[in-house]
Amino acid sequence: MIPNIGPMEILLVLIVALIVFGPKRLPELGRSVGKGLKEFKGSVSETGSAFQATVADKHDDAADVKVEEARTHA
Repeated sequence: MIPNIGPMEILLVLIVALIVFGPKRLPELGRSVGKGLKEFKGSVSETGSAFQATVADKHDDAADVKVEEARTHA
């Protein structure tokens, strides 16, 4: 299981990052991570929308087939 991450753990990670990357490079890394997360969120959203559209199309196609079958059997 994933342990809970509290404020002390986040602070520790930030301090280590500050020591490793330095104060000049840390804002640049933050922006890069933010842009990456934004792009990831956008692509996940697009994929979800495309999936929902595909499911809706398949549902509509199935309904059309049932209507045609009902017309031919009547």
